[in-house]
Amino acid sequence: MHTLVLRILFVTIFISCSTKEDKILPTVSNVTESVYSSVTIQPDSLYQAYASVNGILDKNLVEEGQIIKKGVPILQVINSNPKLNAENARLSLELAKNNYDGNAAILSSIEEEIKAAILKMTNDSINYCRQKNLWSQHIGSKVEYDTKKLTYELSTNNLSLLKNKYYRTREELQTQLKQAKNTYKTSVITTKDFTINSKINGKIYALYKNPGEVVNTLEPLASLGSDSVFVIEMLVDEVDIVKIKKNQKTLITLDAYDEEVFVAKVSKIYPKKDERNQTFMVEALFEKSPGVLYPGLSGEANIIIAHISKTLTIPKEYLVDGNKVKTEKGLTEIKIGLQSMDTVEVLSGITSKTWIYKPQ
Repeated sequence: MHTLVLRILFVTIFISCSTKEDKILPTVSNVTESVYSSVTIQPDSLYQAYASVNGILDKNLVEEGQIIKKGVPILQVINSNPKLNAENARLSLELAKNNYDGNAAILSSIEEEIKAAILKMTNDSINYCRQKNLWSQHIGSKVEYDTKKLTYELSTNNLSLLKNKYYRTREELQTQLKQAKNTYKTSVITTKDFTINSKINGKIYALYKNPGEVVNTLEPLASLGSDSVFVIEMLVDEVDIVKIKKNQKTLITLDAYDEEVFVAKVSKIYPKKDERNQTFMVEALFEKSPGVLYPGLSGEANIIIAHISKTLTIPKEYLVDGNKVKTEKGLTEIKIGLQSMDTVEVLSGITSKTWIYKPQ
């Protein structure tokens, strides 16, 4: 009997304590609403360098980790085909020049033909005029007159044809010369493209090929980016992207820096959704960058959407069905404001003196 009384007393005390722990009063505190995102660190202006021709990598002119200037050669590729094309283009250009204004120019021969045609037409014109005068005096025959006239007309037509041929040939040769010049310029540019130069002031982050390996225009040969400015890449879920705006404060934690928190601001929001994971890319920039950063460092981010001070709050775990709490009067509907990871703002429905119970 004595043991039974002790057990009842213990259970009563336990239930009393449990009930005491399971009910709380709302508190006045600060609430910060944020959007969570995973983080990847990348250098600003990061890009991959490609060869403009297929060939063999002759040499890497830089090393990974090296600081470089814009325009500095970084890779040398060997390929004989564009050099042969450039030589053929040069020969075609020389031929086009000679055809147009060289010693054996095509136009010169046509000019000689025109001179001869002018002399013949002049002679035929004289003979025709003489025969015409004779025929007007009824001297000579009609056949001789018609023959001289026809010969003069043929000479005139031949001269006109030669002049047209000259102008047409001149235009064709001019066009051929211009085309040959353009082809030669293009071939020279392609030849120069054997050497790949840096497009930025920055750092070499990766070299993907070794000298002697075959390269093509589809595979990257190097990765380059800024050596001082790093971008924070964040993947934001599509349900949260409408809340994100430029210049919003962002709190960053990196795996490489333990629990240290860095402050950043949203700098860019990409409008295209990644259909594979239903997220949007958002970029941020550090207000004060960590001392050492490497491409690919990972971490977490909380983008601050809103903040309010000294407001009535309750723990999220005390909510029932998203907008109700259990009170001494039963389930009571409340109006919710801002929400943090574990706290919600209460706008109406209960007061700071209302006891609420944790749902079982």
